[in-house]
Amino acid sequence: MSDEMSLGAELAQLTSDVLEQSATAIEDLSLEQLHYRAGDDCNSIAFDAWHVARTADNLIHFAFAREMPVWLQQGLNEAWNLPKADQGTLMSPEEAHALRFPEADKLAKYCRDVKDAVVPKIAAMSDEYLSGTIFIKPQGEMRRVRIIGQVIVMHGGGHNGMINTQRTVLGVGGIGI
Repeated sequence: MSDEMSLGAELAQLTSDVLEQSATAIEDLSLEQLHYRAGDDCNSIAFDAWHVARTADNLIHFAFAREMPVWLQQGLNEAWNLPKADQGTLMSPEEAHALRFPEADKLAKYCRDVKDAVVPKIAAMSDEYLSGTIFIKPQGEMRRVRIIGQVIVMHGGGHNGMINTQRTVLGVGGIGI
């Protein structure tokens, strides 16, 4: 048996890492801290964590598999009075800044629920499937491997970096990234 992980398994681990990092980064924050914005052009800490999870949820469930995202399965859009389909991409700053999120434990649970739902799906993806292309907005036609690597992992890591920076500015400590 080879010690080498499949491409799907590698991407699954990276996705797991970025989603767990989002959850860990917010779970100890107060509601006020979750909504902190270090500057006028910054989104809130909660927005960044929500956006990371919603993006992974939408891409793997809806765009790839045409399945209902965890977001809708759990009715969180209604429970939290947040958008049904939008996950923050192309949202105006005014819209993004106006969003109000639930307590940290609830938002962290959503991040982990998405992780638990999407990681096995990604791990099971064959190289052939990952090499295939689909159309996603606003990027256009992309290979699935690139969508996971760039849009979920790299883009998600960037948002986690923003969370880390804002935690540092708040004086509650960074998350080690």
